[in-house]
This record gives sequence, structure tokens and C-alpha cells, in this order.
Amino acid sequence: MPLGGNSLDLSKIWLFSTSSGKELRTIRKALEEVTVPAGRMLCEQGTIGREFFLIVAGQASVRRNNRKVATLGPGQYFGELALLDRRPRSASVVSDTEMTLLVLGQREFNGVLDTVPALSRKLLAAMATRLRDSDDKAYH
Repeated sequence: MPLGGNSLDLSKIWLFSTSSGKELRTIRKALEEVTVPAGRMLCEQGTIGREFFLIVAGQASVRRNNRKVATLGPGQYFGELALLDRRPRSASVVSDTEMTLLVLGQREFNGVLDTVPALSRKLLAAMATRLRDSDDKAYH
């Protein structure tokens, strides 16, 4: 279902914070808002990913090889890697609590990246940060 007017202010989310009003409207139209119960598998390691998820409310655990590696909360997102490289999911994400999520399917995700080029740069910067953090953990 499309997002209502009193829903989340996308401009408050780091990923979208530099987007113009017009770009935010484009992004909002592409997003689907969903609510999921606690214990729901949102994406499964090793499967092909077809969605990008942005957390509005609630908390999820990220598991790699059945080991918890991170906790995600409001304003954070996941699922972009599998959409960018079309390879299997690198981790599983399970809802710890009931969650409200904004979801972009592959086609909508690509459309938003084409329409809002600054978003691609932000995603690249965020991935670079995650990679450096991961390298730091591996080598220290």
C-alpha cells in the first residue's frame, strides 16, 4: 500500500537526507510500507535477493552462518548488496520485534537509483564504510 501523508519523514533518514522534495516524492511512490511480526525471516543467506528494506520501527538481527553479527533498528537498511550485484544474500535478517519496513523491489530500486543519482553515491559511501569496518574487525 502507498505511504500516507503522516508517515515517516524520508528526509530525516541519512540515505535520503540530501534528496530534493521532487526526488523524495519519487522515492516515496516507489516504496511499499509493510508490517511484519517478530520472528519473520526477512532475507535468507544464500538466496537471491529481490528487495531492499528500510527500517521505520522495530529491530532485526543480522546472522551470517548462523552467528549473530549485528542488530539493526530504525533508519537502518539492508538488502542493497543482492540488488546491486544480483548475487545471493550475504546474510540472513530476522525480525526481533514487530517491525514496520519500507520495501523497494528490484525494479523500483533500479528506477530510484536512475532517477536520484545522489542515492547511488550515498549507497557506495555506506558500503565503503561497512567494508572498512569489516576489514578492521578481520585484521585487528
